[in-house]
Amino acid sequence: MDSRQSIKKLLKECHSNKISLEKAYQSLKDLPYRNLGFARVDHHRLLRKGFGEVVYCQGKTDKQVRTIVAALLKRNAHILLTRADKRLYQYLKKDYPGLKYNETARVIYKEKQRTKSAKMVLILTAGTADAPVAEEARVTLEVMGSRVKAVYDVGVAGIHRLFDRLPDISRANVVIVVAGMEGALASVVAGLTDKPVIAVPTSIGYGASFKGVAPLLTMMNCCSPGVAVVNIDNGFGAGYFASLINR
Repeated sequence: MDSRQSIKKLLKECHSNKISLEKAYQSLKDLPYRNLGFARVDHHRLLRKGFGEVVYCQGKTDKQVRTIVAALLKRNAHILLTRADKRLYQYLKKDYPGLKYNETARVIYKEKQRTKSAKMVLILTAGTADAPVAEEARVTLEVMGSRVKAVYDVGVAGIHRLFDRLPDISRANVVIVVAGMEGALASVVAGLTDKPVIAVPTSIGYGASFKGVAPLLTMMNCCSPGVAVVNIDNGFGAGYFASLINR
């Protein structure tokens, strides 16, 4: 049950005298956020943003993540945990067998049953090595209710591979371009479409790519208009932003 449903149910029960005001207060006092001591779980994010809190797992202990998951599941129908390893997934699955794991994306999730958007988001990568970041974007989009198509390894080193995907680019409502090395793919794609392009620089590349700084700067200096750039390796941010546009 999400936050909206919780409020409606409590108001209805109060009105019909099924529960006391004191019990309603106790139920509502944790609704804005739940103070776990080490974290404050934001239950109102669903009301403000249309999608609940997402957990970044890196730097948290397994027990902390499990406690946060338990708090989220009391209010939300979805779970999205980013930068999670397989060991954490096996730990959580003992208590929450409904969780799923995408090992390439390093994302643990529990997909909410919802109507998928009729509009499609297209994800393009320059190379196969960019797939983990692209998969993080793909899983984020799917959990948030968007239709997604992913096409990998269509970088500018063999640009004829990209031109073969022009029908997909024209059908997409938003295009996410994931690229490392020099990051030129985003500028090329933006020059081929009137749809918004979200560019994701990755840390893939040799020394002078500076772990993603070179493609980041290339994308930020893109000469084709209509490009927004997220942080290095931030597939989640690109997926979330594309979902907002798609809605």
